[in-house]
Amino acid sequence: MAASPDESHMRKRPPKINTEITAEKETTESKNEWDGQPVSPAGRLFHEPNFNCHIISIIGTDTPINVDTFIKGIEATLVKHPRFSSIPALSESDSKKVRRWRPVEVNVKDHIIIPSLSPDPTSPSSNDRLVEDYVSSLSVKTMDHSRPLWEFHIINIPTTESKAIVVLRCHHSLGDGMSLTSLLLACTRQADDPNKLPSLPEPPRRAGPLYARPRPGKEEGVWAFLLWIFSFVVLFWHTVVDMLLFVASTLFLRDTETPMKGHKGVEHNRKRFVHRTIRLEDIKTVKNAMGCTVNDVLLGVTSAALSRYIYRKHCDTKDEKKFPRNIRVRSTLLVNIRPTPGIHALAEMMESGKNGAKYGNHLGYMVLPFPIVIHEDPLDYVRKGKAIATRKKSSLEAVLTYLSADLVVKLFGIKFACTLTRRVLMNTTLSFSNLVGPIEQISFYGHPITYIAPSVYGHPQALTVHYQSYMNTMKVVMAVDDSVIPDTHQLLDDFAESVTMIKEAAENLSKN
Repeated sequence: MAASPDESHMRKRPPKINTEITAEKETTESKNEWDGQPVSPAGRLFHEPNFNCHIISIIGTDTPINVDTFIKGIEATLVKHPRFSSIPALSESDSKKVRRWRPVEVNVKDHIIIPSLSPDPTSPSSNDRLVEDYVSSLSVKTMDHSRPLWEFHIINIPTTESKAIVVLRCHHSLGDGMSLTSLLLACTRQADDPNKLPSLPEPPRRAGPLYARPRPGKEEGVWAFLLWIFSFVVLFWHTVVDMLLFVASTLFLRDTETPMKGHKGVEHNRKRFVHRTIRLEDIKTVKNAMGCTVNDVLLGVTSAALSRYIYRKHCDTKDEKKFPRNIRVRSTLLVNIRPTPGIHALAEMMESGKNGAKYGNHLGYMVLPFPIVIHEDPLDYVRKGKAIATRKKSSLEAVLTYLSADLVVKLFGIKFACTLTRRVLMNTTLSFSNLVGPIEQISFYGHPITYIAPSVYGHPQALTVHYQSYMNTMKVVMAVDDSVIPDTHQLLDDFAESVTMIKEAAENLSKN
């Protein structure tokens, strides 16, 4: 499930948005267009035994779930989308035995699971652990591949943040994080107005000399034109360097062995899904004080949190001289390379499946370094995060890795592509992404949502970090292998404390 700090450089002018949406307008004719369509290369990759990836999204609601109402809502929307009413089946008539989408009849009740748990009605905090254990158990349970690969788990148990929990689990071959988030949002409405779709923040405008139109003929226009040309030279150079490092990461360049570095076979281990709410206003305070973006701040916060955790594990005392130097910790960042500007446009794309729109997994990889260092000035984490993000914006690494992967699949087959992808992930430390959510409260088939916490499992890394904004909050969501990182909630504390530390430094900077 992924979005990149530099994804804006791939955006084009948004199409006209049809706000009277939904999968309800999916016609029989458009469904037939999906019949026999091959699964995308990335989708086929997610079906390999050592790369069987699933997306899981934990949704807290402000009211108990009415199961009958929920089922009717799914029948009226979600199952009308071709991907949620098809299975990726191997085609025996195809000499290469490529998986293709085959429509099947859907019985929604087969996809609704209501677990039998024993909650404590007087202690929502103890129920938090109960729900956490149940959701974690899903990471080692297989799905029935004879029917569409999605399911909802309804947990009508009060927790500290919600009155009930809905857990969506689906196979990653159904789509990337942006696609599935868009489809999920297309099934929701504003809590205050059931006739309106969720509102999303405006995507950031593309900036920098690469996108500035030169105006020759003026003295200053000549320098602007030269700078514009130079930006292409920089783009080419950065792309070459990034691709060489990516190839090196595939072959031999491995991250430092830290307390959060996974080991062989980690993709098969049980994952624990935990999350923590932080104030979006705190992130924006830092953003405004530093003149940067929310993504820059999140990169800085993540670097600070990982540094705190590794520092504590390596050092028995507060002597900073004992802190190991030159630690290499990198994340693999999945980038949606579709030329579409935002979630609403993707929702329209998934509604119609026409006009040349592509649905599924169209993802490129980007390797993103996280400096592991103890800074005296907490704002240095954000400054470094901004520098890294700015550097990655001037590179076509994600586009070329997507095209390269597609070429490798065509030339050498999906198994060879799987081997290369696994090597990149095993040689890095974590996965990282940031998704933008609605700015107002939304309801899911009449149930007001209090929070959204998406994650993913099945890839060979012990740690995955997601950020999900919603209303005035930001969720830090982690998928963690307990055998590698046993103190999961302590790592969450490091994220929360890093936000507080950086925010206070930003407030002092603004005062001065």
